[in-house]
Amino acid sequence: MTSPSRTMPALLGAAAGAIALAVVGFSWGGWVKGSTAEALAKQRTESAVVAALLPICVANFKSTADVAVHVAALKKAGGAGDQAEYVQKGGWANMPGSTTANTDLARACAEALTKAAQ
Repeated sequence: MTSPSRTMPALLGAAAGAIALAVVGFSWGGWVKGSTAEALAKQRTESAVVAALLPICVANFKSTADVAVHVAALKKAGGAGDQAEYVQKGGWANMPGSTTANTDLARACAEALTKAAQ
């Protein structure tokens, strides 16, 4: 079988167009691979969970009997990591029914508490 002389340039043009479309789509068009979309969705979900649970953590902290002592100890703790660890050890980042604290929640809670205490 022989093909018309125009077939080969048409196929090469279609292939080049498909490659150009893919490059432009992934570079500037906002296209992402499935794994990237999944990672972004997981990150947004975790951020939403922290944002939703943050008021509970702050309320748990403020409902303690000796809140002034804990505020002073939180301020005295070194950096953000030490403050988050203090919130975790205090159990304020533990949600009802959970025995472990969410580290991202503890970090956000410590940050919110130190900003409120200033």
